Amino acid sequence: MSLAVRLENVHKSFGRKGKEVVAVLDLSVEIGEREFFTFVGPSGCGKTTTLRMIAGLEMPTSGRIFFGNEEVTHLPPQKRDIAMVFQDIALFPYMTVRENIGYPLKIARVSRKETDRKVERVAEILAISDKLPMKPGQLSGGQQQRVAIGRALIKEPKVLLLDEPLSALDARLRVEMRTEILRLHRKISATIVYVTHDQVEAMTMSSRLAVMDKGAAVQIDRPKNIFMLPQDQVVATFIGTPAMNILPAEIISESNQMILSLLGVLLEIHARHRESLQNHAKVEAGIRPQSLRIVPPTRGKIEGTVFLREPLGLEDEVIIHTAAGMNIKVISPSDQEFPEGAQVSLDFDPRNLYLFDPQSKKTLCFGIGAYGPPGALK
Repeated sequence: MSLAVRLENVHKSFGRKGKEVVAVLDLSVEIGEREFFTFVGPSGCGKTTTLRMIAGLEMPTSGRIFFGNEEVTHLPPQKRDIAMVFQDIALFPYMTVRENIGYPLKIARVSRKETDRKVERVAEILAISDKLPMKPGQLSGGQQQRVAIGRALIKEPKVLLLDEPLSALDARLRVEMRTEILRLHRKISATIVYVTHDQVEAMTMSSRLAVMDKGAAVQIDRPKNIFMLPQDQVVATFIGTPAMNILPAEIISESNQMILSLLGVLLEIHARHRESLQNHAKVEAGIRPQSLRIVPPTRGKIEGTVFLREPLGLEDEVIIHTAAGMNIKVISPSDQEFPEGAQVSLDFDPRNLYLFDPQSKKTLCFGIGAYGPPGALK
């Protein structure tokens, strides 16, 4: 069985008045039963503090937290029916895997027979049945993390909290463990609340996610919408690798037409955007490196020089130094014949162009044509 988790106007600050530091700012979010929900953002954005408040390890300065219909704001962790896996695996080195996983039941004075039964079931789910007689020092990092997750699962929690559990693993193990955690989520009934600074983890694992910045949830949505329809420049530049290019642009209105001037290139803006753009003479334009295409020098397109090519395998990350003095990143096929120093132009679909307010950084429009970004969810 699982529980929905609801945060209502949760605020958390540390220190006294005059020296107060706000960690979480007026956060409201509903996490559904059996949902895989992720808080993602850079260090210091409030995501771990939020998780610790859900766990009961920190008390909110104000606001309320509910599990299902029960308010748990002031309940201690042991009364919340949760389990938590931390970034630091912290297994008992002198105990076997069997003893580590079964330790919470030993503390709860569950019978040895029942404990063994539950340990073997959890070990089977996590594919570590053959590791039960071993000590943690005999295991790989990924196997140790499975043991830590098993120790949390043995309590059969209704809410499983994971605080950056993969950050200490190498790149290959992180990919493997992402798959394992997703497989685990399909087998257990717990609601999973996950915290990470890694946007790839957040995008690939979550049913929904909250992008955190300066203690606030900037956007809460499904991964594809977060990527395709970012609500502001913070989300647009944080989600996606490499980060979205942000370029200065101007809007020219003349005789029933609205034109975007971008690095010397003029692009017509569809009439459907006029209302949202009518009071903006200057904007910031965003386009992802994957949405740009390097072509031979072409009149009417952004012109520049190939400054640097960084091989990534089948693709290269290319920096184009434009005639306007801006550097633009492009993801390009590695076999494309545009070496460093080559004169080139940049081509793109106007549907993949985002316009932002230069002051508030809010998104003004998704694409400047008749339709928004290809593949966006409504």
